Amino acid sequence: MEGIMRIISGQYKGRRFQAPGNLPVRPTTDAAKESLFNILGNHLEWEELVVLDLFAGIGSISLEFISRGAKSVHSVDIHPGCISFIRSMAQKLDIDNLQVFRQDAFSFLEKSRYPYNLIFADPPYQMDDIVSIPDRVLNSECLQSGGIFILEHSGKYHFEEDLRCIEERRYGKVHFSFFRKMDS
Repeated sequence: MEGIMRIISGQYKGRRFQAPGNLPVRPTTDAAKESLFNILGNHLEWEELVVLDLFAGIGSISLEFISRGAKSVHSVDIHPGCISFIRSMAQKLDIDNLQVFRQDAFSFLEKSRYPYNLIFADPPYQMDDIVSIPDRVLNSECLQSGGIFILEHSGKYHFEEDLRCIEERRYGKVHFSFFRKMDS
């Protein structure tokens, strides 16, 4: 089922899409995604969310935010095939509040001054510097004060020692660490 994406809830609930098999993606499992969005749904107003999805892959998380009513979503990925797939999905679904950027996630963070209130990152699990991602995001000008950063990662990493980490959740092999950006 690699490359199959399903939108779990909201306006596009139940839609399934097959991503091309040649894309370097590891989509978040439906069970983990559903659990993540259940947690978020208890704490956030969807209509107020301005979301940045880093390492967006085939856009599964981006489209879930859109489907649930996020105000706007920006998807960032370096792979041209992933970007093309997300754009084609947005076109098929007639989505106008999703912008897609082909760029390195870290370069995007350094250059962007757009104010997001939620940033999600799902880097490749084998990436060498995953532990640097919370600092890069939380120290950037992209995330508003009080904003939430969610990092998806393998069980190899733990962030509970970081005072900005407010929660960690595990769903099978998928781990989510939640961080809040504090006032400087």
